[in-house]
Amino acid sequence: MKKSTIFVQASLFETNTSPVHSAGVDEAGRGPLAGDVYAAAVILNTERPIEGLADSKTLSEKKRIMLASQIKSEALSWSIAVATVQEIDQLNILQATLLAMKRAVEGLSIQPELAWIDGNQSPRLNCRVETVVKGDSLVPAISAASILAKTARDEELQRLHILYPQYAFDQHKGYGTALHLARLKQYGPSPVHRRSFAPVRACLERS
Repeated sequence: MKKSTIFVQASLFETNTSPVHSAGVDEAGRGPLAGDVYAAAVILNTERPIEGLADSKTLSEKKRIMLASQIKSEALSWSIAVATVQEIDQLNILQATLLAMKRAVEGLSIQPELAWIDGNQSPRLNCRVETVVKGDSLVPAISAASILAKTARDEELQRLHILYPQYAFDQHKGYGTALHLARLKQYGPSPVHRRSFAPVRACLERS
């Protein structure tokens, strides 16, 4: 496997220079105290470009949902995968994230010749790999993966809110906000909290 870390300008990733089957890969949910970590892989269709692709964090929720639907209908192939809370606690969050990315790429119906990975760490894949710092704002395929991972994880946190309404997952999406920390202290960790994360571990130790 060939791997490189690159700092580039967006112009290097123009559609007409891309390999035929190149996938963008990104994650969502490394930082939260609860819930699975998500990853997505997308192979865009160069003949059906999608306008408005960008880092999912810079888009409104409404825009993300609209683009996610378009990506799923227009892309040559897409895949969303997770690493569970239990795997996060067993492996650590970095290794669990790489595992989710690997699963996402392996879940594609078309196996890529090249995978562009957001950031500077990559999973071991059966194709050429390039890591791209700030790739979710530079590489359209990574932007698309960012959007799918983010929207899928947000949907899951809405479901977790229904199961555990006392934690207000619908408001903070599992991140360690003041509200979340207060609810965590009040109610203790739920089955979907990451016990290897310091605030959750501290709460368990106090109890």
